[in-house]
Amino acid sequence: MLGVIERCSRLFLAGVFLIGGIPKLFDLDSFAKVIEAYGLLPEILISPVAVILPVAEVVTGVGLILGRKWSIYSSLGMMLIFMGVLSYGIWIGLDIDCGCFAVTDPEHDAFSGLRHALLRDVVFSVPLLFLLFINSQYYQQIQKRSEK
Repeated sequence: MLGVIERCSRLFLAGVFLIGGIPKLFDLDSFAKVIEAYGLLPEILISPVAVILPVAEVVTGVGLILGRKWSIYSSLGMMLIFMGVLSYGIWIGLDIDCGCFAVTDPEHDAFSGLRHALLRDVVFSVPLLFLLFINSQYYQQIQKRSEK
């Protein structure tokens, strides 16, 4: 049963990262504008990050589908960064599109959109936490003991 839940969690998260990353790759200029709106990066880093981030999302999504352990940690790192950036945006009162999935009109969903995006990322973290637990050494030790 846990194997089925693990596969479903991997496929769900893979879908999230692929749906988030692929559309950005086709509209890098708009995604760069969203990144710039957060005001976190110097101008020279905006374009490279606008390319690297969606590529990382797609590679992570493919890694999750293929069952690669590194993809779980990649997912964790990106989710923490995403939640940190969204929290920052909410904290300073930004009125922008979150840029999480397909790039939309920057005025679309505005400030409440950041709050919803943060809540959505927290919910998306549940299957991620499950995958982290299933792949932890603690869980592996429990499995070995129960097999004896």
